[in-house]
Amino acid sequence: MVDNHVHLDMSRDGDRPLPVEQAVALAASVGVTRLVQVGCDLDGIAFTMAAVERHPEIVGAVALHPNEVPRLAAAGRLDEAYAVVARSAAHGRIRAVGETGLDYFRTGPDGIPLQQEAFRWHIALAKRLGKALQVHDRDAHDDVLRILAEEGAPDRTVLHCFSGNVPLARECVERGYYLSFAGTVTFKNARALRDALAVVPLDRVLVETDAPYLAPSPHRGATNASYLVPLTIRMMAGVLNLDVPSLCRAVSDNSERVYGPWS
Repeated sequence: MVDNHVHLDMSRDGDRPLPVEQAVALAASVGVTRLVQVGCDLDGIAFTMAAVERHPEIVGAVALHPNEVPRLAAAGRLDEAYAVVARSAAHGRIRAVGETGLDYFRTGPDGIPLQQEAFRWHIALAKRLGKALQVHDRDAHDDVLRILAEEGAPDRTVLHCFSGNVPLARECVERGYYLSFAGTVTFKNARALRDALAVVPLDRVLVETDAPYLAPSPHRGATNASYLVPLTIRMMAGVLNLDVPSLCRAVSDNSERVYGPWS
């Protein structure tokens, strides 16, 4: 299995992140043998570059998170940060530009134009480098789809931590995007999300933790980690009416189509 989106550098509620070696070993002990580490601020990008050099189980994604963009612009560091992303994304073990996109939940109206401009910049970078694109979409479905259409999405575009409904899932599938599901799909109140998963073809499905956030049930509210992926996979297999090994094989194959081989 592959955890298609994890933040090994981040802590949650003051918890210290697991050492990378321990996080990788715990994941491997339950069959999660490959991880995509996502660095979405300058410190996270530096961490990601070091991790992909040291650990063959890890490939990387780098970008400026949409909520990071207004902060960097206010500090006069946005151009500098873009240069770091562009330089880092060219590395052979960085396989995706992400997470980029739009987040209207935490950023007020003044930050929206900056987020949209940054999203377009990241899309262009992914296409120029031939990398996959990991998209963050929070309370911004219409604008995310509009900008992807206007700019022309990369061939391998992933809606990270998919949070939409059935019509949105069908629209994304029609466009050829991959949909990545996190522990949220296991939550009792996530019926609409499970309904959306049910209409996604098997060759477009990915799984992730978004660790240290979004731990699956029965650990909701706790610190998440890649070794909890099996809980999400089992729920997803039930929704898709598949046996777990079949879903694991499909998700593994999909992940390698998106990110290439780990070795």
